[in-house]
Amino acid sequence: MNYEYYMLKAYELALAALAADETPVGAVITLGEKIIGRGCNQRVTKKNPLYHAEISAINEAAAFMGDWRLEGCTIFVTVEPCPMCAGAIVQARIKELVFGAPNPKAGCAGSVMNILDHPGFNHRVDIVSGIMAEPCGRLMSEFFKKFRGAE
Repeated sequence: MNYEYYMLKAYELALAALAADETPVGAVITLGEKIIGRGCNQRVTKKNPLYHAEISAINEAAAFMGDWRLEGCTIFVTVEPCPMCAGAIVQARIKELVFGAPNPKAGCAGSVMNILDHPGFNHRVDIVSGIMAEPCGRLMSEFFKKFRGAE
């Protein structure tokens, strides 16, 4: 599987979030070579804290599959998932997470903790990190500099 190709698709969604003044995170879910779920952050737009990129992509993929189990799927996310999204990835039984930039303040795929490989859960997720890490991380850094008025 061409990880860079699918991460680029997630990155394009992150750019769409940025254009809407949202935190620039994008996600796509694949089943084999087919994209079955897409999402970008929409917390501000929807005025709802649950509208993270991963949650939207999971909702779309579950509708496509007609099931809550996304077994055999891979999720590509521009930034390491937060606790809520990491938990949703485990609950959806997604096989693999591929992410770009680490999230040292809230990342739950190894930075702060690793929900995806916790021995107490009945499902574990394979993790691949660092795909397009530099552009994904730069996008987040530039957004937060501007957001905080530090530019």
